[in-house]
Amino acid sequence: MAKAPKKRPSARVSGEKVGKARLLVRQAMIKDIRGIAALVRRAYDDLPAYKQSEIRGQINNFPEGCFVALLDEEVVGYCASMQLPEPVVFAPHDWDEISGNGYGSRHDPTGDWLYGYEMCVDPKVRGVRIGRRLYEERRALAEERELTGIVFGGRMPNYRRHQRKVEGPQDYLDQVIAGKIHDPVLRFQLANGFEAVGILEGYLPEDKRSAGNAVKMVWRNPYIERDTPVKMRIPRGVESVRVATCQLQARAVKDYDEFLRAIRYFIDVASDYEADFIVFPELFTLMLLSFEEKELSPMEAIERLSEYTPRLKTDISDFAMRYNINIIAGSHPTRMDDGDIHNVAYICLRDGSVHEQEKIHPTPNERYWWNIRGGDKINVIQTDCGPIGVQICYDSEFPELSRKLADEGARIIFVPFCTDSRQGYLRVRYCSQARAIENQCFVVLSGNVGNLPNVANMDIQYAQSCILTPCDFPFARDGIAAEATENVETLTISDVNLADLSWARAEGTVRNLADRRFDLYRIEWDEDGDHAGKPRPRTEPLGPHSVGGG
Repeated sequence: MAKAPKKRPSARVSGEKVGKARLLVRQAMIKDIRGIAALVRRAYDDLPAYKQSEIRGQINNFPEGCFVALLDEEVVGYCASMQLPEPVVFAPHDWDEISGNGYGSRHDPTGDWLYGYEMCVDPKVRGVRIGRRLYEERRALAEERELTGIVFGGRMPNYRRHQRKVEGPQDYLDQVIAGKIHDPVLRFQLANGFEAVGILEGYLPEDKRSAGNAVKMVWRNPYIERDTPVKMRIPRGVESVRVATCQLQARAVKDYDEFLRAIRYFIDVASDYEADFIVFPELFTLMLLSFEEKELSPMEAIERLSEYTPRLKTDISDFAMRYNINIIAGSHPTRMDDGDIHNVAYICLRDGSVHEQEKIHPTPNERYWWNIRGGDKINVIQTDCGPIGVQICYDSEFPELSRKLADEGARIIFVPFCTDSRQGYLRVRYCSQARAIENQCFVVLSGNVGNLPNVANMDIQYAQSCILTPCDFPFARDGIAAEATENVETLTISDVNLADLSWARAEGTVRNLADRRFDLYRIEWDEDGDHAGKPRPRTEPLGPHSVGGG
């Protein structure tokens, strides 16, 4: 490998006066998502807009490869890229396949090429060379990482206008290069040092102006000389996160304050062990019904529990800050603004922020006895330990949800559950283990044990809380980092190494995420549909009189 003695300085963060404005180019952040989504809509009014979850995945999966340009603090430019191996970037492909359906989830840190799959500039901003600056950031990144070069599929937006005058997309490209036809996009890319090496037919069918075609553009790093492709290696680093799962004993309490003291005890212990996260079981607040004067009907119980929601969120959030720990507060029945009851996990982070994740799939018993409706959104939650996901009990048995969270960058998924029988528990346990293997992530389970007199649907509970891992060499032999004794109240704590996930995803014995057949199947999540609030039938329960069941 031969390198020049000195590389061009990087424009990693740049700023300069543009009239009275201030122009800044920097790495994209999660807080930029709304601005990026709005920019893409302005720049490409003839193409489908991004979902915010897709942009979130692009940034989480390879933050170093995503850049924004800000003018007066408004996003006016954006580009996204990822590392891929040479056989992938030079094989025939389309945009959906190469980009992981828009999430950037095919990023492979062992790849020696930088692949650009998004570049857009606000059409209202002219004369400040936003596109050129973004290309410079890509080049600087390729040079810093000693990559072979950059590849992307470039649009040819004037092709449809000239389609009858040329013999096909290759002839059109040849005439653009010869200066016989003007195409502003291709001309700009060629002027920036990229070489056109062929046509990608059917690259983006939605791009009508290009008739679905794209030009394969290549820039080769002048500081790298390689005769054959190389495979970059990932160091077996350490990115340790300590997680605690509380297997909670259902107990009668005399009032709300006694319930809170029981919860605070475990938070305090986990904090003493310097845990980064603690997770509590699904419906752990049902203890608040134990001091009611009479046993309430299921619907009355839900109404009563929902009254505690504001106070519960405030108190748990206060604990998270006071004890410096991120708390996944099980789940709690909550009446929503539209009047429906949802089963909601409140995630209280130690920075004081509070996030919500609704249960997407209520069990048949939840729908029948408590008339609980399912939520319609699931996204990762950004924490100081990276993006995480939360799936409440039954949701863990639907693989599409975990895959969406993994595409958005989740490396830990927390599963609060409530099951009354061993069969119900094992459904959650086995499916969670499968989710850990499929998505090469950690999955942390937390369940209730014991019983609650005078509380309907809490007659008996069965749980064995655990911290599950993928099954490969860096992880625990049986894919279990730690687990509690069955049906005993306890706190189970383990360190997990997030760097092991990065290694396994790129160099493991199997690579479930990388080896998906993007050319055959995909998951489409309806973020803008009209399904929200539609009632689900209250059919007869399919199991015993129990809210859980997994």
